[in-house]
Amino acid sequence: MLDAELIEKLKAKNKRTISKLITKVEASEGEEKELLDNIYKLGGNSYRIGITGPPGAGKSTLTNQLTKLLIAQGKTVGIIAVDPTSPFTGGALLGDRVRMTEIGLHENVYIRSMATRGSLGGLSKKAIDASDVLDAAGYDFIIFETVGVGQSELDIAKTSDTTVVVLVPESGDSIQAMKAGLMEIADFFVVNKSDRPGADSAVMALKSILQLNRQTDGDWRIEILQTVASQNQGVKEVLDEIFKHKNYLEESGALTGRRIRNNKIRVKNIVENELRIEMWNDMRENYLSNEAPKVVERALSPFILAESLIENYKSENG
Repeated sequence: MLDAELIEKLKAKNKRTISKLITKVEASEGEEKELLDNIYKLGGNSYRIGITGPPGAGKSTLTNQLTKLLIAQGKTVGIIAVDPTSPFTGGALLGDRVRMTEIGLHENVYIRSMATRGSLGGLSKKAIDASDVLDAAGYDFIIFETVGVGQSELDIAKTSDTTVVVLVPESGDSIQAMKAGLMEIADFFVVNKSDRPGADSAVMALKSILQLNRQTDGDWRIEILQTVASQNQGVKEVLDEIFKHKNYLEESGALTGRRIRNNKIRVKNIVENELRIEMWNDMRENYLSNEAPKVVERALSPFILAESLIENYKSENG
């Protein structure tokens, strides 16, 4: 249970308190349920923005510039920068994210760099839990920024209210080969570093593929914006588009539906994780190891082995 003093410090956006709570959430393995339950009940007002795309697209620079615009409007911003490597190796602290140091010192901004911890997607369960801490603290906006490796960027759409996919001019030749998932999660696209050759070609390629694979989301039209984030060009238009999408979701009632969808996915993931932990105890792990050679020898099929393991689990749990 959170005591009154801790809640007061959290609501006051005391960065030390926030950091301690997120660290506790990160470090706990199954013991944080009561903590997360209490934290979750304090939130509900933050708007979550996902910024994703391939490495080198300038996502951190764009996040940095967007945050400056938001705090200039008197907004508070929590940023979760998700990296596939451990923060302790320096992977989450190098490159463009160094530029976030300046805004990180602002009283209305909190930045947390987190590792994916082996998550199948780019956004780990712990990063989503950490966002609940920022929500409980009352940050107006929470920005998820992922490194975007392979399919990892797709997780972001399962948590965000608005998802922005950032590409670069060099993406033009590969857009046609992009996995459909990445194309489908974008509420709008940003072609960053548009001062480079090929920017117009990348925009045209995006427009073509969107016309071929357009999926209707009510009356929302997916736009393609161009920026040079390092020079703060076009960034205001990106923020305007985020607000436009936010207003659309709120006025159409689609925001509630999107959040219900996202939380159904989250609950399913929690259930699957809990079942996985219960399922693979030492006894069943050993049984699997002992029987696996029979599968290789074709003396036992993987389907029958799986069924026997499931039956064992069922009998153990009544």
